[in-house]
Amino acid sequence: MDVIIGGFHVSGTLALFHTPTPDIQEILDLGVTVVTGEVEAEWENLLRDVLLGELQPLYNFLEPTPDLSTPPVPMIHKKYLRRFAYQQFGTIDCGRGCPFSCSFCSIINVQGRKMRMRDPEAIAQAIKENYRQADITFYFFTDDNFARNKKWREIFEAIIRLQETNGIAIEFIMQVDVLSYKIKDFITLARQAGCTQVFIGMESINDDNLQAADKKQNDAADYRNLIDAWHAADISTHVGFILGFPFDTYESIARDIERLKNEIQVDQASFFMLTPIPGSMDHLHAVQSGVPIDRDLNRYDSFHPTMDHPHMSREQWFDAYKQAWKSFYNFENMRSILQRATPRMYWNVFKNLVWYKSAAILEENHPMMTGFFRLKGRTARRPGYPIDSRLHYLRWRVPEVLGYLKAWVHFLLELEELWLQTRKRSEREQRLLEALASIRGGVLHNARIEELQLAYARAKLEVPSRLRLLLSKCNIWSIGRMTSREELRQFWGHTKDQLRTGNLLKIQVHKMVQNLWRELKLHTGFAVSFAFNLLPGRSDEQIMVE
Repeated sequence: MDVIIGGFHVSGTLALFHTPTPDIQEILDLGVTVVTGEVEAEWENLLRDVLLGELQPLYNFLEPTPDLSTPPVPMIHKKYLRRFAYQQFGTIDCGRGCPFSCSFCSIINVQGRKMRMRDPEAIAQAIKENYRQADITFYFFTDDNFARNKKWREIFEAIIRLQETNGIAIEFIMQVDVLSYKIKDFITLARQAGCTQVFIGMESINDDNLQAADKKQNDAADYRNLIDAWHAADISTHVGFILGFPFDTYESIARDIERLKNEIQVDQASFFMLTPIPGSMDHLHAVQSGVPIDRDLNRYDSFHPTMDHPHMSREQWFDAYKQAWKSFYNFENMRSILQRATPRMYWNVFKNLVWYKSAAILEENHPMMTGFFRLKGRTARRPGYPIDSRLHYLRWRVPEVLGYLKAWVHFLLELEELWLQTRKRSEREQRLLEALASIRGGVLHNARIEELQLAYARAKLEVPSRLRLLLSKCNIWSIGRMTSREELRQFWGHTKDQLRTGNLLKIQVHKMVQNLWRELKLHTGFAVSFAFNLLPGRSDEQIMVE
């Protein structure tokens, strides 16, 4: 069997070392063919060598890099998308390359620092065909730095024309640098074209770290202006943040996360541990300088320490990484993020917070590597690891699943509380709540019919009859004036104490029935809101549960 290996690891390594390193030589000695660079222009010749039995040990396609202006954009087939939970999602690389020289990056040493772009009309045509054939309405533009694509304006305008002439409205995420907000019309046209989120390579808020990483384009003092500019266009911000630069300490990382939350106020963060990725200048310098780095390449995922740090033990470094996730995605910060979010941003940010916290805290893994329930088949083990007996497998797997489900119940209740405290209310509902709060001294629950009618009158709304207000309590779609689960939490806590101490006669059965109905209405309202707004194309059309 012929085996071919390509990708950034082998491509970046050979681009910098020029000759096979010991790990690459090891697979060459096993008869594996190594292919470096981008293969589109050479794929036909490579397959011909396979069919003729003339496959060479090493193919170097690093130079020249292929022209992207004429090749067709790869199409996405609906049959392939059936494997995914979110089947309206697609990717397009509108361009390749990045002009900057970050030392931790391998992309620039494979795809180059000279920008190459696809034809804007070809991109628009691909979006049109993907919509027609596979109903794709959401994209991730995978360019390492879309802001440096010299045809960004033409691409945005082509997408806007597609929406105006064909009625195909898409949304997309793109990666940009910290200087992107200074490009004239860039944010405005991105918003018009359908951008809902940008991923920004912030990496650090310590200028010494940025200089050490040769990321001279970043100015930490300007980060707040960057975030504010994107927020002003109703576009959420997601930053990449690397922990473990030379000037980091355990204490400074914690301080930086607090600044990221409270001062810079980004909506989402992905944390990584500084890793000498093969193909990066960091890796080249480590090898040439004799710096000890791990030999196990399974650890080179940016989520584990693979080298020693000058100011932290590996254990401290890894703990700082875990604490960063817990600190950023705690309830208080998520609440602040959602309270700042505009109605257009709200549900996109909310569902991403659900994804990221469930992965980082419940699954204890990086969100970019994690879904919502990890399958662990008894026989699905890495080669060399023993297979558990069925009994032994069930002994550890069943408690693990039960513990995971219990954690999800607590998490869902936390999400309901988050929604109640931050949800975007209609202008009508907000006026009514303000009037009721002024009447009852800020207390909104257990209002009498007369107080509700007075609140409607003060809010200059049509005053409903007593019967209508009574019937509204039976409406499963209405969550009333609930702004928190706290009252329910206290009631169920008190009821649990009564059951545990045997004081059954003190349990208020009528209140149990009443609060069970409130719980049902709350769960229904939250589930409907979340499910409805999870559908593609809902950024500008939010459902309101009143």
